Amino acid sequence: MNWEVYHGIAELLYLEAHLLDHRRYREWLDLLTDDIRYRMPVRITTERKDGDGLEAGMTYFDETKSSLAARVERLYTKTAWVEDPPPRQRHFISNLRVQPAEQSEEYNVLSYFHFCRSRASEHAMEQLTGERRDVVRLVGDEWRIAERTIICDETVLDVKNLSMFL
Repeated sequence: MNWEVYHGIAELLYLEAHLLDHRRYREWLDLLTDDIRYRMPVRITTERKDGDGLEAGMTYFDETKSSLAARVERLYTKTAWVEDPPPRQRHFISNLRVQPAEQSEEYNVLSYFHFCRSRASEHAMEQLTGERRDVVRLVGDEWRIAERTIICDETVLDVKNLSMFL
């Protein structure tokens, strides 16, 4: 793997985490291609069966740039009750693997994530862990996220809502 490519993609993902942690969602949208597919399939537990443990066709969300932009814009209104008061959140990204994709100027990127969120005076911290399977594309001279599949480790999500971006 070309170090310059790897470093550029890593910096993109670290910038993304920073923007999300600081609630700079409009800037985060700029890191996504116009044709992005952003999805989180439902995970199931199967005993000794082949497959990846993902339920075919079932997702917590399956979004486009347009639907993501609508969610982002709602967060800047006074009617986004789920984000009032704003949560404290952290996105940790690790175990980054980068491989060339079939299309030139695209790379398949595997990373692990640990998301933590706390709200107001609550003592409990919500957490999600898992892996992300991204397609990252060079657009002009900047890296952009063209596809993201989020695979949570948990089969039953122990969070109050799915208002976060992973």
